[in-house]
Amino acid sequence: MEKQSKVVFRNVGQLYFPQTRVECHYSLTSDHHWSSSDWIGLFEVGWSSVKDYYTYTWALAPEGYTKGTDVNCCALFHSSYLPRPSATEYQFVYVDERGEVCASSRSFTFCAPKPLEELETMKAEQGEEEEDGAEELLLVIPKAQLLQSRLEECLKEQADLKQALEAATKDKDTDREKSEEDRKEWECEREAMREEISELRENLRIKCEMLKRMEGKHQDVKYNQESLSSELNNLLAEKAESQQQIKDLQDEIKVLIDRRIEEDTELQRMKERMKKMSSQMKHEEGKIKSLQGENGSALSEIRGLQERLVASEHIAESLRRELRELGAQQGHTHTELHQARLQVAQLTLQLSEENLILREERANWALEREAYKQAAEADKKKLQELSCDVQRKEEWLQEERMEREKLEVELGSERDCSRVLLNDAKREVQELKSSVRKLQKESEQQQQEKQDLLDCIRQLEQKLETASEAKSAHSSSSEDDKASSETDSIQSEGDTQDEKKLCLGPKPAEVKVLLLTHLNPALR
Repeated sequence: MEKQSKVVFRNVGQLYFPQTRVECHYSLTSDHHWSSSDWIGLFEVGWSSVKDYYTYTWALAPEGYTKGTDVNCCALFHSSYLPRPSATEYQFVYVDERGEVCASSRSFTFCAPKPLEELETMKAEQGEEEEDGAEELLLVIPKAQLLQSRLEECLKEQADLKQALEAATKDKDTDREKSEEDRKEWECEREAMREEISELRENLRIKCEMLKRMEGKHQDVKYNQESLSSELNNLLAEKAESQQQIKDLQDEIKVLIDRRIEEDTELQRMKERMKKMSSQMKHEEGKIKSLQGENGSALSEIRGLQERLVASEHIAESLRRELRELGAQQGHTHTELHQARLQVAQLTLQLSEENLILREERANWALEREAYKQAAEADKKKLQELSCDVQRKEEWLQEERMEREKLEVELGSERDCSRVLLNDAKREVQELKSSVRKLQKESEQQQQEKQDLLDCIRQLEQKLETASEAKSAHSSSSEDDKASSETDSIQSEGDTQDEKKLCLGPKPAEVKVLLLTHLNPALR
């Protein structure tokens, strides 16, 4: 039968004892599709059909097995179903659910242990407080049983090492997930900062445009102010001219009033003269005719003077009206000029406030940008340190795998010829247990220290957030950020190294050295 590569038998011995159970170790590759109907049979060499098995057992997969992955398994053949000691050669055969042969092992035989050479003499287990001079109790047990117990202990240690390896891989996965989450959070914060910077730039652009518009308005206001000042100067000049004209008209009115008073006095005198002349009318008719002519001319002159007086009054009234209109227009121009001055003052005040706000925003933006740069550098350092730690863990795991494979090969080759004292093995187990307890205590202490460090990191992050908002304490906050990032990196490196020591436990190389030191006296 051709040997398939889907299933590989491991550590198959040349001799087995039927009085003890037989362990069949095998590995399932990723190409094999395991089923609960797969079985392993014990066949005589030269078999022709899968029905020619001597005995069989189900090929069970370990817990948590997933299809498409490589896994190591173990099947047990109990002593009651094994053949008797003979020279007949047997082999293990793996058969899948369809009845196809996936793999077959090398041949081996079953033989009985010799009565003297296969027995071991050992001391019986005594209490811790043994009296001085007491006789030691000796036990004689089969070598196969001793080797079987030692093999079970080795398998148990291998399972412990496997659990430690799985715990290390889990810690590695959690660290990787945590670093990925930190990286995603950092990217989200960076995107938020970019959006905030874009918004600030947009606000700055809008403020600049508003400032330009306000400057244009300010220029327009200045131009309007200059035009109003020129109009005001013109109005003041016109007002001075109108006032001068009013003064001239007032002087003319005074002259006319004086002339009218003089004419009234002259009229009174003429009336008196008419009274005097009426008494002398009869005597002086010729004089009367001349007086009547003078009187008519005087009346015509009076009428002309009255008409001129009325016209001057109309002109004075029109001039007073114009003067009132000029005064109202001047008051209106004064109010407009005052309002324009107020608007210019408000615009200058708003412009100064906008400039002050713009300077403050620029300073805040510069401070925030510096803080963001420092945070980004710290995050980059953390990511580099985490990547280095992951790489070191991967290298260490590769070395552990190689050492474990070497240890398995050496244990498989030295299992039939090893002789170990039971008391030394138990003492080693006790030492290993005590070391495991110490490691567990150290792990608990390190977990507590790690939790404290995480709390300190959170507090430092909160302090950094508050420090970024404070303007005056920026220099001190930047120094605290650098110190916190350095302490964080140092503490994270210490935590990773302690976790590596905790999760790994005793290395297989150390277990190998201990086993060889106890096996060498037996081999001598």
